[in-house]
Amino acid sequence: MKAVIKIGGKQYIVSENQTLLVDRLADETKTVELEPLMVFDDKSATVGKPVVKGASVKATVVEPEVKSEKIQVMKFKSKKREKTMTGHRQKMTKIKIDSIKTK
Repeated sequence: MKAVIKIGGKQYIVSENQTLLVDRLADETKTVELEPLMVFDDKSATVGKPVVKGASVKATVVEPEVKSEKIQVMKFKSKKREKTMTGHRQKMTKIKIDSIKTK
């Protein structure tokens, strides 16, 4: 069974025992219970309006703070011989989906 969940303004397709990186959650968070937007398997699908009633997705935090891949940003001004290189690494949280339950 799979579900579509929403964390931090982004939607993810998840299944049980899957680990994924999401935007950083609060440090004291150990478990997360989410309401899925959609639940589906090979035979049927249930779409919520906006969430599926009676369904839940439970996840535990594996690592509270992980850095994502580095992004290189270059700013360049033509005819001025001016360029600037900067980088950024977003802080993420690694979670593991424990269970997807429906009504």
